[in-house]
Amino acid sequence: MADLDLPPDTDTPDTEAHERPERDANTVDMFGAPAVAPTAAPPLHQPDPDAAYTVIARKYRPRTFEDLFGQEAMVRTLRNAFSSGRIAHAFMLTGVRGVGKTTTARLLARALNYKSDTIDQPHLDLSVEGVHCRAIIDGRHMDVLELDAASRTKVEDMRELLDGVRYAPSEARYKVYIIDEVHMLSTASFNALLKTLEEPPPHAKFIFATTEIRKVPVTILSRCQRFDLRRVEPEVIQANLEMIAAAEGARIEPEGYIMIARAAEGSVRDAQSLLDQAIVQADEGKTVTAAQVRDMMGLADRGQTIELFAVAMAGNAAEALKAFAALYGFGADPVVVMLDLLDHAHAASVAKALGPDALKLPSDQAARLTQIGSSASAGTLNRVWQMLLKAHDEARRAPDPKAAVEMALIRLCYAADLPSPEEALKAIRDGAPVAGGEPRSPSGGGQGGGGGSAMSAAARQLAPQAAPHAVAAPALPSPQSFDEVVALIDAKRDITLKLDVERYVRPISFRPGAITYEAAPGAPSNLSGRLVSRLKEWTGQPWLVATEGAGGGETAWEKEKREAADVRRQVEQDPFVRSVMEAFPGAEIVSLRQVPVPEVVVEETVSIEDDDD
Repeated sequence: MADLDLPPDTDTPDTEAHERPERDANTVDMFGAPAVAPTAAPPLHQPDPDAAYTVIARKYRPRTFEDLFGQEAMVRTLRNAFSSGRIAHAFMLTGVRGVGKTTTARLLARALNYKSDTIDQPHLDLSVEGVHCRAIIDGRHMDVLELDAASRTKVEDMRELLDGVRYAPSEARYKVYIIDEVHMLSTASFNALLKTLEEPPPHAKFIFATTEIRKVPVTILSRCQRFDLRRVEPEVIQANLEMIAAAEGARIEPEGYIMIARAAEGSVRDAQSLLDQAIVQADEGKTVTAAQVRDMMGLADRGQTIELFAVAMAGNAAEALKAFAALYGFGADPVVVMLDLLDHAHAASVAKALGPDALKLPSDQAARLTQIGSSASAGTLNRVWQMLLKAHDEARRAPDPKAAVEMALIRLCYAADLPSPEEALKAIRDGAPVAGGEPRSPSGGGQGGGGGSAMSAAARQLAPQAAPHAVAAPALPSPQSFDEVVALIDAKRDITLKLDVERYVRPISFRPGAITYEAAPGAPSNLSGRLVSRLKEWTGQPWLVATEGAGGGETAWEKEKREAADVRRQVEQDPFVRSVMEAFPGAEIVSLRQVPVPEVVVEETVSIEDDDD
């Protein structure tokens, strides 16, 4: 630039410079900016870039502890601690996302440093804004440091932070450190924090927030006062949404609030974000319908999913697949449909036990689920729950979730009305038909799914009604006395059990299905269990075999020995035997044997008389 020769008239005013012919007529300065046409009018409306929209979750963030929804227990504890002066030096706030952990931390920072014209001490009533409240709310207070542990995980960051702890606050009463998502800190950072947490300076307070409390070392937890923020109930969330919608001048159908509150799963922030999205589903001044909210969230109509559940529980595979196809056509997510079916199975079970009033649902839906629950057994509902739980996992992992849900519905239709294994066995034993096993077609037949299950097919083959020409099964034995039990064991040729029963069982009482006995010395410890198992197997009914300490009769062996001794005594007292024993001194009776008496056959003699001619 220094080597350039400037023209001598460079000081000419701008009014003359633009008239020079060598200058570009479209420029007015050395940078070449185009001249503004004098006839161009300014735009009628230009939006203010500073007036940015504030989302509902930020706009309606609680400003006082009374605004915290669903955390009454924590607020009560803090209120009592502040009123008594027993304020901890470190707080640990834990809970799922959106329940108010960060908001509570900021409220605590305000309460710890509260100061007004009349109050100069830690105070939980924040209805009147204090001296430091506005700066803390805006995040510009020098003595309140809010950090994100996810971005400052290194130990050097923690040491740099702790170096400033020993210095007194510049303006407020306490230096407050708010560390969000504290579980993201490294092990070295936690170790660096331990000593300061154990012996903090009197002017320092720590407030930690985390969604993963199990990842926080117990050494840190033991030095903090822990508060578990609860999931907010759907009714409380719904009331909050209605209040916000009224303040925003928006109108939403009541069912829309219910769907948003249920989808939030206890998170107030999630519910408010969904409300922010739902408000713009309709034109300004018009009511947002439940159908629009459902389409926005990709949900299926709850009434339709209840009917789908009812059809599946009735075993109608064709209607179940058609109902699901209709829901899928309207944009319902297959995984969400499976979640709804799980919810319906749970609701039907609860309604079966407690009645429809226990369900937080509209009266017509609660009555329908109660009807479904009353028509199914508790075992069936539990089995359906297990099947749907497995099907939900399959739908999430399947390459085609729609196909996975359809297969799950077919399985559910086949197995919804199947009896339990115990019921099926009893029905087969009693000769009764076994219900279930095939999905019903719309006409009521049994071919809705293309075949029945193997278990029900086998049951129908074994049942006498299914095979009228089959040979009737022999009746199972039913012993009516203890001797018949012994005879049954002998007939089944269980020699070991027969010997143990004859040697060690002293019967006390007997009735069909129950035996009480006294065990003789040396009896095996598993004799009762073996006897129960064998009798149940042979008779087809349960048996109760119990032992008592005394009062039993004779065992079979003891009875046999006693009877043999009585016979021997009678023989020895016989006069003929005594005379023989006296005739042969030193003789003894070695054994006794019953000699069968031969039968005497009396022959009839036929006399033939000769006739005299």
